Amino acid sequence: MSSTSFTQGGYPLTADCFDELVSGNGSIRRPAVAIARFIDKHGPSELIRRQSLINQTISDMGVCFTLYADGDNIDRAWPLDVMPRTIPSSEWQLTSDGLKQRLHALNLFIDDLYNDQKILKDGVVPSELVLQSRNFLTPCQGVSPRFKTWANICGTDLVRDGSGKFLVLEDNLRVPSGVSYMLENRTVMKRVFPELFADSTIFPVDDYPHQLWKMLASLSPRDCEVPCIVLLTPGIYNSAYFEHTFLAQQMGIALAENHDMYVEDDVVWLKTLRGKRRVDVIYRRVDDVFIDPQVFRPDSVLGIPGLIKAWAKGNVAIANAPGSGVADDKVVYAYVPAIINYYLAEQPLIDNVETFLCLDPKQKSYVLANLDKLVVKPANESGGYGILIGPRSTLAEQQQMAAAIEANPRNFIAQPTLNLSTAPTLCGDVLEPRHLDLRPFILQGEELYCTTGGLSRVALTKGSLVVNSSQGGGSKDTWIINDEV
Repeated sequence: MSSTSFTQGGYPLTADCFDELVSGNGSIRRPAVAIARFIDKHGPSELIRRQSLINQTISDMGVCFTLYADGDNIDRAWPLDVMPRTIPSSEWQLTSDGLKQRLHALNLFIDDLYNDQKILKDGVVPSELVLQSRNFLTPCQGVSPRFKTWANICGTDLVRDGSGKFLVLEDNLRVPSGVSYMLENRTVMKRVFPELFADSTIFPVDDYPHQLWKMLASLSPRDCEVPCIVLLTPGIYNSAYFEHTFLAQQMGIALAENHDMYVEDDVVWLKTLRGKRRVDVIYRRVDDVFIDPQVFRPDSVLGIPGLIKAWAKGNVAIANAPGSGVADDKVVYAYVPAIINYYLAEQPLIDNVETFLCLDPKQKSYVLANLDKLVVKPANESGGYGILIGPRSTLAEQQQMAAAIEANPRNFIAQPTLNLSTAPTLCGDVLEPRHLDLRPFILQGEELYCTTGGLSRVALTKGSLVVNSSQGGGSKDTWIINDEV
């Protein structure tokens, strides 16, 4: 396919990186043809105008996120870039199958850990690795939720390597967030670019709230046509509160804080204007150790006393189930290919990024000798915090990380610094490549479901690999384009 204004206008491809819209020889990738045609017809000035429309639409809709800075909670307008990311449907089908395979195996793994622990007895995963994890919650032992699914909602972070191959960067199995922004991004883009949606066959994403409700309903311990499902939120000061209200509204379920519910005779009840109502399923957006002060942290003001006992007795379902986080420990991540093979007798459809475990003395020595080349991550942090990106770090930062690794090697992993894929991003009044990742969302209850695409997060700073919105990143709408017509 011939070059367009992407390259004629001087779009500078990044060396050794896979660009999502432009191939190495300067031609436009097939899923991006409609976008290229639009730019050729209207010119970059129209992109700038549409970006302004996007910003205004987001402001009018009240789409925001909370940034914690200097002890204050700052609400910021959600950053959405005018240039979408495109992926062919034929490629996405394999990716989707791989994500479902991964979650299926991880749920079998979690259920095994809290019950028979066969995988530990067989030596596939070291016992001390799991049993010493701060996310292994002993009060959950002996429990097996419905369908043996613990992590019912998973946000798996994907990246592309230099050749364009998708790799799993990490799994988020506790309280994964971001799906509301995937949905709102699409709403905004459809308003601002109606002609592009008419010119391409873009797979929809707006069935997610229905799929989420259907999955949650399948977990109900009672056989009723419309179970009582409640979204448990920590409240208005939580950084993801926008998402909590959005999803509750989209699903037509109650949004509640802990003081709106109570446990009586090992049954959870919701206080309503018409009296109490029995709760069947809790979609919890409160961290594990805060959900029941009688079992975990007694100082928690976010939890419901007696909730864990009610859940363990099978009187209420909790999604994600307490204890799910044992499988999104970044050290456990290194064993996921073996976990898939153990439970499913299959090879992973999506590979991990090569990972070094600092708890292994030989691997730790390699990491310490190559801190300037590797990305080092703490095992249980999220949001991009506590990470050392070797090639962009100072000697002092490397020395500080070396001391932390020596003090607690179990808490760190390291990975090669990947040349993450790039996509054209509007920077001022020009298109420049920026690195990005992708967080699809996978559901498992009675059935498995994967979103058509996900939340693409983009590093807005030139050369940066940090895509998290909490650290200055932005987002793109992700278009799965039908290439089989």
